[in-house]
Amino acid sequence: RAAGTTDATASKDGAAPTGRGGKGGRGGRGGGGGAQPVVTTKVAQRDVPVDVAAVGNVEAYTSVSVRSQVTGQLQEAFFHEGDIVKKGDKLFTIDPRPLESALKQAEANLLRDQSLLNQSQAQLARDTANAEYQAQASKRQATLMERGLVSKEQADQSKATADATAATIKADQAAVESAKAQLEVQKSVVENAKINLGYTTIRSTIDGRTGNNTIKPGNLATANNTELVTVAQLQPVYVTFTVPASHLSAIKSRMAEESLLVMATPQDGNPQQVEGKLTFIDNTVDSATDTIKLKATFPNKDMRLWPGQFARATLRLTTMKDATVIPSQAVQVGQDGQFVFVVKNDGTVDQRPVTVGQRMGETVVIAKGLNPGETIVTEGQLRLEQGKIGRAHV
Repeated sequence: RAAGTTDATASKDGAAPTGRGGKGGRGGRGGGGGAQPVVTTKVAQRDVPVDVAAVGNVEAYTSVSVRSQVTGQLQEAFFHEGDIVKKGDKLFTIDPRPLESALKQAEANLLRDQSLLNQSQAQLARDTANAEYQAQASKRQATLMERGLVSKEQADQSKATADATAATIKADQAAVESAKAQLEVQKSVVENAKINLGYTTIRSTIDGRTGNNTIKPGNLATANNTELVTVAQLQPVYVTFTVPASHLSAIKSRMAEESLLVMATPQDGNPQQVEGKLTFIDNTVDSATDTIKLKATFPNKDMRLWPGQFARATLRLTTMKDATVIPSQAVQVGQDGQFVFVVKNDGTVDQRPVTVGQRMGETVVIAKGLNPGETIVTEGQLRLEQGKIGRAHV
């Protein structure tokens, strides 16, 4: 950014010329000691963001492969390919008739087993009452035998009958327990049949966009094998990218303080960036490339980010407050390092060494050597020679 076009010559100390060519020059010619035209600008001071640029890949926040959990004929699809669906929306139906029949059969068997349990319990109650009667009869026969009113044979026969009836009760109790267990098994069969029947209606488990419908209605869908469609969640989305591992320490320390801003520019011809937040740092540095994988989350309200596409990602590490900045073309390289030409009030220029800090495209931050407001040469440095004086005029 040129502040003006100035005629000037290089002077290190303001003294009269003693010869041609000095250290730090880049082979320029003085044009016989006259003033030389150059382009100048002012040293600026402003807040400078410190960014790390990378190329990222857009990933769906969640992707679900929809498959049938029962085998059957696909009856109907309730969406068009590429539609936006909500969680719980109906996607497909599988022919329910075979499973409805299986459910009815299971429910009939449940009624049968319930009846068998009731029958076993009734048998147990009847045998329990009979056992009590036989036990009392055996006691009476024993009393009568002691009095000599009945024979010992009759008393023994009554006791044997009572013991046999008591044994029958144990068998009846076992039958009741078996009937209860069978009833519980059949309840599970009924519940499983209901679940399988429910699987004939396939619903979306997430909000997202449907992909290609791989199976058309009328075809057979195999349980847990045939992929029917994929639903990808696009709001929000991830952008995954890698940065040099040398930035890892700064990223971790900044993440502990606040969320880091990540800007992405998708390859859609629109230069406008979209903003997201850094949400993931991988737990391992890639030793082959010495990079660390990062992941940022973007709301993606305008749907500009599409899973699978590449996007330019910029991670903002920090912002340098009141930094001294100049155009990068103003910085020259000499035998003693980097320097710039500073225009003095009398129109002559000084060759001043500088320390360059952060570089951001066509702008550099000067850590040492310049003050805001000073005038520097941005173009025409090759025309300046060390040790010559000239008058500057616009």
